[in-house]
Amino acid sequence: MKYAIIKSGGKQHKVSEGMEILVDRLNAPKDSQYLFPEVLLIRSDEITCVGTPLVEKGKVQGKIIGEEKGEKIRVSKFKAKVNFRRTIGFRPIYTKVLIEKIDVGEDKPVKTKEKKA
Repeated sequence: MKYAIIKSGGKQHKVSEGMEILVDRLNAPKDSQYLFPEVLLIRSDEITCVGTPLVEKGKVQGKIIGEEKGEKIRVSKFKAKVNFRRTIGFRPIYTKVLIEKIDVGEDKPVKTKEKKA
C-alpha cells in the first residue's frame, strides 16, 4: 500500500491515492491541479522515504473538488457579577481534495528492516 504524510494548513494528513481529504481553505479554483509543497514521508510497498524535515523530490498531486463548510464552533464569554455574556459563532471553510498521484522522485529511499520468519 502506497501512502504519504503531507502538511497543509499547519496540520498533518495521511493520504493515499484515490482518497478524498478536507484541508484548510486553499487559494485555488475548482477542478484545478494542486501540488502539495510539504511532503514529510512517503511509503510504498518495500521502500520508505523519510524527510529531514521534508522529502525533497517527493510529490503529492491532487485535484480540487470544491469547498465545504465545517461544523459551527461556539465561543462563550462570561464575567461574573457584571451581567456580561457574549456568544460568538464560527464556521471554518475547508477545501475538498482528491489525491491523484504520489511520486517518490529520485530521493534516496530508506529501506525498512525485513521481518525474520
